[in-house]
Amino acid sequence: MPKATSVKKMNRKAKKTLTVSRLANETFAINKLRPGQTELIEAVLTGHDAVGIMPTGSGKSLCFQLPSLLLGHTVVVVSPLISLMQDQEQKMLKLGVPVVKLDSTLTAGELRLAKEQLEEGVSELVYITPERLDDTEFLTVLKEAGVSLIVVDEAHCISQWGHDFRPAYTALAGAIKSLGAPPVMALTATATEDVLGEIISQLQLKNPIIVRQGIDRPNLLFTVCNTVNELSKQEKLLESISTAGGASIIYTATVKKACEVADWLTAQGVKAVAYHGKLAAKRRREIQDHFMNDRCQVIVATKAFGMGIDKPDVRLVLHYQFPDSVESYYQEAGRGGRDGLDVQVILLYQLEDKRIQSYFLGGKYPNRQEVTDFLQSLQEAVLAGGTVNLQTLSKSSNIPLKKLRVIANYLESAGVIKKERGIKVLRQFSSDEQLEQFLASYEERHQSDRDRLEKMMHYAQTMQCRVVYLRQYFGEDNVEPCGRCDNCIQVANF
Repeated sequence: MPKATSVKKMNRKAKKTLTVSRLANETFAINKLRPGQTELIEAVLTGHDAVGIMPTGSGKSLCFQLPSLLLGHTVVVVSPLISLMQDQEQKMLKLGVPVVKLDSTLTAGELRLAKEQLEEGVSELVYITPERLDDTEFLTVLKEAGVSLIVVDEAHCISQWGHDFRPAYTALAGAIKSLGAPPVMALTATATEDVLGEIISQLQLKNPIIVRQGIDRPNLLFTVCNTVNELSKQEKLLESISTAGGASIIYTATVKKACEVADWLTAQGVKAVAYHGKLAAKRRREIQDHFMNDRCQVIVATKAFGMGIDKPDVRLVLHYQFPDSVESYYQEAGRGGRDGLDVQVILLYQLEDKRIQSYFLGGKYPNRQEVTDFLQSLQEAVLAGGTVNLQTLSKSSNIPLKKLRVIANYLESAGVIKKERGIKVLRQFSSDEQLEQFLASYEERHQSDRDRLEKMMHYAQTMQCRVVYLRQYFGEDNVEPCGRCDNCIQVANF
C-alpha cells in the first residue's frame, strides 16, 4: 500500500513544504503526473479557476485529491452520483486521507458526526451532491470551517445543452459566492464549445485556465456494424462477447430490451445480468458488486449504468441500440479499457433504432399548450397560497407525469420554482414577452436534442475516420486518421 501515515499526521502548514511530486509518490504511489494534471494542479494551487476536459480514465480525480493535501482548508467536491462519491471516499480512506461524504444515505447520527468533523477542520476532502449546497445550515458550517477549493465534477451536468443536465448544478454559483468565492475547478470528459461556454458562465469563473487533453484514447477501437434485424444483432452480440477476452458492458435504449437481452444471453450460457434505473437501490448495488468482482461476465444496462464505474478490465462496450447523442455514446464508450489495454467499442446500427430515440424525444418534451397549462396551475396555486403537487396535477390536467417533471426541471433551472415538498413558486413571469422568451428557449432545447440525435446518426453512417468525426464534434482540429477504427482499417485493406 502507498505510504500515507506521514502525510495523514502532518498539519496543513507542514504539508505545504512538500513538493507536488513527492506527495504524488508517497501518498498515491504515482511517479509521474499525466499530461494535463500538472497544469490543473498548478492552477488551483496558485488560486486560479480552472476547467479540465480530459478523457475518462485520464486521472481527473488526482487533480483535486493531491491539492487537498497542500491547501490551507477543505476541498469541497460536488459530485452527481452517490456511487461515485462512495468509490472515491473508500479509495482516499485507504490512502489515509481524511474524507467526509454528505449524501442522502447518511443517518442522522452520521450526518451529525460529519458536521462535527467539518467544524473541527480534520477533513481534507468533502464529497457532496449539488443539492446539499442548497442547505443554508450546511453552507454556514462549511464557511466557518474554511474552503480552499470547490471542485465541480462531471461539470457537463451544469449545461442546459449537455446530455445529462441536472438543475441543481445551476444554483452552484450562488453557493460558491456565499462561501467566499474560493477558486473553482470544473472537470468533465466531454464538452462541446457551447457546453464549455455555459460551464464558465453558469459557474461565473474568472479567466479560467482551460486544459483540454483531447478525446483520444488510442486503446478504444471503434466499429459500427450494420444489422438488418434482431437475429443479426444477436449473432454479432454473441460473437463480440465470445472474442472480447474479458468483461463486457452492453448498452440498450430501454429497460425492456435490457432485460430481454440479458435473458437471451443467459439462455446461451453467458453469465449476464440486467441493470436499469427501475431496480431497487439494493439490487443495483448487488449487481454492480457482482460485475466489479467478476461474478458475472456481462452487464446489460440502460444509461443508468455509467458514471462511477471504474472496472479496469472491460474489454467490450457494445451499444445494442442507438444512443441519444454523441456525448452519451463517448461517455459510455469510456467505461472500457481503464487499464490501458485495447477495448472493442461496437455500435450495432439498425436504421429503425433511431425511431426509438425519436419516440423518447417526442414523449420527453411537452408541447407549448402543456407548458402554459402548467404555468397556469402554478399561478392558481400562488393565489391559493399553496404549493403544486406534480402527481395531483398530472391527474387533473391529463398531462403525463414524466412531461410535468421535464417542465418543472426547466422552470427550476430558470429560477421560477423550487422543488421542495411539492413545488414552491419563487417568481412569476412579469410580462407576456418574458414568458415568450422562456417558451422559445424551451423549444430551442428540444431542437438541440433532435440535432444531437442527428449527429449520432451521421456518426453511424459516416465513411470517414470515426475518431476524426468525434474530434470534430467536440471542437478539435486534428484530422489525422486514427488508423484503428473500422473505417480506417477498411481503407487500409482496400
